Amino acid sequence: MAEAGDENLFAAARDIARALGKDPSAAGDILQILSGYGATGNTSSNSRASVSHGGGANLNLDRSLNSLEQQISSYIVEDRPIWSDPVDSRNFLDAVDELIAMAGELRSMAGDKSVAICLSRADELIQQVMFRLQEEFGYVMDRASETFDSDDEFSGEEDNDISYDQVIVARPVTDYKIVIEPLQSSVIGDLNAIAVRMVSGGFGKECSRVYSSRRREFLEESLSRLHLRGLSMEEVQETPWQDLEDEIDRWIKAVTMVFRVFFPSERLLCDRVFSDLPVSSVTDLSFMEVCRGTTTQLLNFADAIALGSRLPERMFKVMDLYEAVEDLIPRMETLFFNKYCSPMKHEAVAIHKRLGEAVRGIFMELENLIRRDPPKTAFPGGGIHPITRYVMNYLRAACKSRQSLEQILDHSGNDAGSETRPLSVQIIWVLELLESNLEGKKRTYRDPPLCFLFMMNNGKYILDKATDNELGSVLGEDWIVKHAAKLRQYHSNFLRSSWNQVVALLRTESPYPKLIENLKLFKARFDEVCLMQSQWIVTDEQLREELRSSTAGIVSPAYSSFVGRLKASPEINGRRGEPFIAYTVEDLELRIKGLFKER
Repeated sequence: MAEAGDENLFAAARDIARALGKDPSAAGDILQILSGYGATGNTSSNSRASVSHGGGANLNLDRSLNSLEQQISSYIVEDRPIWSDPVDSRNFLDAVDELIAMAGELRSMAGDKSVAICLSRADELIQQVMFRLQEEFGYVMDRASETFDSDDEFSGEEDNDISYDQVIVARPVTDYKIVIEPLQSSVIGDLNAIAVRMVSGGFGKECSRVYSSRRREFLEESLSRLHLRGLSMEEVQETPWQDLEDEIDRWIKAVTMVFRVFFPSERLLCDRVFSDLPVSSVTDLSFMEVCRGTTTQLLNFADAIALGSRLPERMFKVMDLYEAVEDLIPRMETLFFNKYCSPMKHEAVAIHKRLGEAVRGIFMELENLIRRDPPKTAFPGGGIHPITRYVMNYLRAACKSRQSLEQILDHSGNDAGSETRPLSVQIIWVLELLESNLEGKKRTYRDPPLCFLFMMNNGKYILDKATDNELGSVLGEDWIVKHAAKLRQYHSNFLRSSWNQVVALLRTESPYPKLIENLKLFKARFDEVCLMQSQWIVTDEQLREELRSSTAGIVSPAYSSFVGRLKASPEINGRRGEPFIAYTVEDLELRIKGLFKER
């Protein structure tokens, strides 16, 4: 009966060899494997039974390990990937499970010398298995990535059937409430199966290394599709600011995509690939390694901007970066909650602080810019000086980010409990510097009325830019009222210095000859002032009309009264005095309407 059993066993081995496409002469090898099976055909039960018995059972233990070694070695030496065939991969994993279980039981009885020898052989075999599993893990990931056709993704053609895995490297995404599924569930299942065995075999870090390297490549490719140049800190310092402004815009879009779509999707994928593990450290370590390169690249760019020049024109893009990083930090708190990711989170907080310091430095540089703008020559026509336009438009634009600016400038806190915010104090101080600068510039004019017109033009521009907007809200109503009063004073000084002296020629009770002489002097002086002021600039239409109206309000009544007295003089007989009256009141008012140019 035994001989018949052996004969049947050898026949079965020969049949299996033929079924596997092997030479029937391989039946001997297969027979040796099958010899480890009992009547039930269950190698696992025999192996464990042999481990459980001592003494004479060591021979069975050795035979079971030989059987497993031959079975596993046949896969390890294969040139083709094991996971190219689902049956092979399943059988290989079953053998690996059995080997790991056997090694675990052997360790529990390692005091026996013969068991120790078997354990050494099992551990060596496990190491070979782990190296092969590491290769297979990479193969499965590489095979999955080959299913993406990047050329099709950017063809620009509409595809209503586009799936989430195509969105990664396709058209711009505006809805960030999506999760990318870059790997099929079957692929994730294969990866998880390999990961579980590698962690059980003590190769968790190696598994993590393979996984993270492949996913980093994927993220780098996706990031490149967002058109970031990947500048080093040195390159950022050497790049013209105009180019950096465009790069900052792309950076903000990229960081939004990365932290709202890419990283959450990677975290979900990581959790699925490394699920059912006895420890979570492999999952956390893998996720950190996947994200670290991309996070470092993004943060280094922001840091380079923070450490760059403090030129005032950089304020607004630096503010954009500050606000973007500020929005980023809560997302990092959620994603980078484990100890491996903490350094990246802390670095983001530090860079956010440095960006705030850069904003404060830029504000100080704005003050220096005003101080370094000395009066050189008189600005033509008394119009609005470029420094006034620059500073007011700058402050108005800056106040659109009022909340962030207050947070930055109030970094030391407002311990005094005053309602005055540091931002308002800072802006009022800048405006005082501007006004002082304008006061210096007005002295370059030789004509006193033009000095006042210059201050009136610039003061009106300042007031208009600070009215009905966030800048005015920062400055407060008291500042607005005080500045409007200054403007009225400039207006009054202008009229007094330019027209009061002219009108004074008409306010006399002198005898007829003196009246005629004053009339001639008035005409000459009036013509001179009109000719001069018609070349002066008043850009604001409302101010221009107010000046003309107030000038006419002074000149017309005085002239009308003077002409009336002249005509009533007894020295005038008939029309003999009329030739001396060159202008009617209407003529004067028409001339006054020609005063001041728009630009």
